[in-house]
Amino acid sequence: MLDKLNDFTQSHGALPRGRGLVTGTIALTLGILSFLGVLAFLFPQYLTTPELRKSYNVDLMRQILLGALVVGGGLSLVNILFNRSRWLSAAAFLLVTSAALLGGHKVPVHDFADGTPYIGLDWFVLDLFGSALIFIFIEKLFALRKDQPVFRAEWQCDLHHFIVNHMVVGFVLLATNLMVHKFFGWAASDGIRGWVQGLNFWVALFLIVLVADLVQYWTHRAYHEVPTLWRLHAVHHSVKSMDWLAGSRQHIGELLITRTLVLAPIYVLGFSKEVIDAYIVIVGFQAVFNHANVSVRLGPLRYLIVTPNFHHWHHSQDDAALDRNYAAHFAFLDYLFGTAVKSDQRWPKDYGVKGDYVPVGFVQQFKFPFTWKG
Repeated sequence: MLDKLNDFTQSHGALPRGRGLVTGTIALTLGILSFLGVLAFLFPQYLTTPELRKSYNVDLMRQILLGALVVGGGLSLVNILFNRSRWLSAAAFLLVTSAALLGGHKVPVHDFADGTPYIGLDWFVLDLFGSALIFIFIEKLFALRKDQPVFRAEWQCDLHHFIVNHMVVGFVLLATNLMVHKFFGWAASDGIRGWVQGLNFWVALFLIVLVADLVQYWTHRAYHEVPTLWRLHAVHHSVKSMDWLAGSRQHIGELLITRTLVLAPIYVLGFSKEVIDAYIVIVGFQAVFNHANVSVRLGPLRYLIVTPNFHHWHHSQDDAALDRNYAAHFAFLDYLFGTAVKSDQRWPKDYGVKGDYVPVGFVQQFKFPFTWKG
């Protein structure tokens, strides 16, 4: 069973229907998330994010956990009984059973001290579960490519990126904060910060998104125009199918560089916590939604804000779209700087790196910037 699971996680093909692989994968995912969720309940001081703990509705979390256990256990049991991908469903059932034996949705939470080192396991579990639930539903309602399955080719690779990038988010935040304070601390001014914090919330929110996107635009453009940086960014562009998970394919080196540069002006200008929190929500939504397999153009608004249509063109292999559409939030920046895609087609045909020279697989893509001979 372990050999089959290992081969399964390292494969890169779309899942065929009718063999129990799709339902088995769903059951396994729910089993893993349930098991991790129970661990987070058991060891909250080490496995949960301090900022998130304060806002949790524990009863709601328990109900979600119960639902995941029931659905994951039910799907795996049905597959086992009908001899459909038993090895996969057996692994899922084992995880669900283990989670239940550890306390399941009734696992007690004991008092604990704050200030301990932690891994944001709760953020990973909630983000994967929530993103999958919300965006797969949206993709089914407004599908661009209706024949594209949820478990399309190379989904395993993108899931590996999702897992690793989320599990090291604490390190990334720590590293970026240190770099921002070290290299940009000199630029902070109490006068400017006071003025920014005195702005109306909506004005400040527009300003933070605009400032961040200006940095994002030029950083993104540099990734395309500077060969050394392209080595990192090519990993992200190697995605050949656009969906909610595709945006997760990002080299950790690019993640560190981009976050440091984008956070620098936010730190220097001193935006309030409320504005920063709202900005994080916007960034999180657009990062997933604009890669999603959805047929959304938004009419004339697409010239102002970045839409899935706008960003899909950025990932296109079409000659007219190469090194275009850099903005992450405001599309008008590309029109302003002359880098917007001009095409008579509504949507691009093919995605990915032209020449298809980036290998598939998380480890291979992690090594790619340092080993590519191009």
